[in-house]
Amino acid sequence: MNITSDPNLWVICGLVFVLGLLIGAFLTAGGRRKWKARYRDETTRREALERQHEQHVSDAEAREKEWRERDSLRAAAIKDRDGDGVRDDREI
Repeated sequence: MNITSDPNLWVICGLVFVLGLLIGAFLTAGGRRKWKARYRDETTRREALERQHEQHVSDAEAREKEWRERDSLRAAAIKDRDGDGVRDDREI
């Protein structure tokens, strides 16, 4: 007698497979809601982090703009003097 040709074996294997599918469906029924809630939480957390990152970038750009303005004013002040410490427009 060959085991692979026994129809009872195929029926038993099919029933075990269906039983496994049903058990898996019942075990994950509540897990889907948890998964969706975790996904929503992660989405809101990601959006908050993106807003925070954008704020940091805009703050850094504002600081850099201020530093560039200071550097340009400093360079203009240095250019205005000819080395004697007196502004050129006050010399006679």
